Amino acid sequence: MAGGGGGEGVSLEYTPTWVVALVCTVIVAISLAAERVLHYAGKFLINKKQGPLFEALLKIKEELMLLGFISLLLTVFQNRISTICIPKHLTNHWLPCNNLLPNHHGKSTAGGGGGGGGGGGHRRLLAGPSDSLGYCEKKGMAALLSLKALHDLHIFIFVLAVVHVVFSALTILFGTLKIRQWKQWEDSIQKKEEQDPEQGQEKVTHVHQHDFIKARFRVCGKDSALLSWVHSFLKQFYGSVNESDYTTLRRGFIMNHYRDNPKFNFYKYMLRAFETDFKKVVGISWYLWIVVVVFLVLNVHGWHAYFWIAFLPLILLLIVGTKLEHIITELAQEVAQRHVAVTGELVVKPSDHHFWFHKPRLVLILIHILLFQNSFEIAIFFWMLVMYGFDSCIMGKVGYIIPRLVIGVLVQFLCSYSTLPLYAIVTQMGSSFNRAIFGEDIQVKLTGWAQKAKKNKPQRKTIGGGGGSGGGGEGGDSNQVRDKESPSPLPPAAIGQESAIESIIESDDRK
Repeated sequence: MAGGGGGEGVSLEYTPTWVVALVCTVIVAISLAAERVLHYAGKFLINKKQGPLFEALLKIKEELMLLGFISLLLTVFQNRISTICIPKHLTNHWLPCNNLLPNHHGKSTAGGGGGGGGGGGHRRLLAGPSDSLGYCEKKGMAALLSLKALHDLHIFIFVLAVVHVVFSALTILFGTLKIRQWKQWEDSIQKKEEQDPEQGQEKVTHVHQHDFIKARFRVCGKDSALLSWVHSFLKQFYGSVNESDYTTLRRGFIMNHYRDNPKFNFYKYMLRAFETDFKKVVGISWYLWIVVVVFLVLNVHGWHAYFWIAFLPLILLLIVGTKLEHIITELAQEVAQRHVAVTGELVVKPSDHHFWFHKPRLVLILIHILLFQNSFEIAIFFWMLVMYGFDSCIMGKVGYIIPRLVIGVLVQFLCSYSTLPLYAIVTQMGSSFNRAIFGEDIQVKLTGWAQKAKKNKPQRKTIGGGGGSGGGGEGGDSNQVRDKESPSPLPPAAIGQESAIESIIESDDRK
């Protein structure tokens, strides 16, 4: 057909205008509908004062835009890529399927990239020059990547974006459901404190008879480190945080960071902290793209790479969950080994020393990696299923497929429902507190105050270097800045901790 280009079909100049208009209308309508859904979801979160979740939604939009830009680059440079030629012998190695055996569609896959473009041409959505398939064959070489392979790559990017969004929604859904179970414990504590504000201040608590100590210390014993780790490993599967854990960790946090406000609502703080952590794990960082590239390289016939890779997020999840549970056990051991009885309620001492390299945020990075790796694994499965079918050679044997799916579902549920909420509460047992301790309006004011204080720091140092009286002047100047810039509803624990607040805000901004 004129202008058609043989195997490539009819070009746009010979396509009826109503067909072009109809296709464009459908694509634009679907895109606008998706954009409106995200827009109204953002307005809903703003109206509900869910700032961290709104920021997470914005990050999802950014990731979708990045994936769309990658797809656009593939479209723009598809013709150039398809005409890049390499020696044929390079296409006979590191193949997902054996090129010497017929595939399940009844066509040989021999010939590497060039052969891939010949089969399944009826499914090709990308346009290209009519002679692109034979361009490299004429030179006795093979195409670097055929148009068919480029189209398959487009579909993979789309599937990865969809799975990433769905898994992000499941993460926040299961995690929120878990944390909401703690509300009844918080209400019970608040009710007891309202009825008797002085309750527990004068009583003597026998440490080894406390529920927290009996569950975390007496079960394992003080001399059995192995038993302690085994107990922590098993605890993450059932009742990862019970009422005695919540009550004791809550009291330890308040007594160390919020002593002047014992009626502090720790449950609402946990919700805000969880949403803030979710905002950090929902994105796709640069190092995760390196993971994607490595996994794509390892998908070689006979290696069953995706089967073995499926175990990595599971192993990482079990290690992280065990470590978080063991931190709670260590807090119990510290109190039990130091005291037999204490006046008042049992109080644990938060510290960064319980975390790997004294960095609580390192655990969140590991959770971020395992969640993305798991979503990538599931996205790869659905992409292969849609593009090549369940019985294709690239999919592998059923004995390798079913375990991958079971592990993926288990990792997603366990991490969302247990590990991430567990991290939200255990990370409060570090030496510092999360900026989510403040409300949205106070966070905005504190951020502005910290930025101004950072700019004025060199001036205060200059004034302080003027002599002994300058030191007093520096202190007076610092108090003036504090009085003018601190928001009126500043929590009592924050008074006198401006430098700590500033460092927390700066570290969160860097992350």
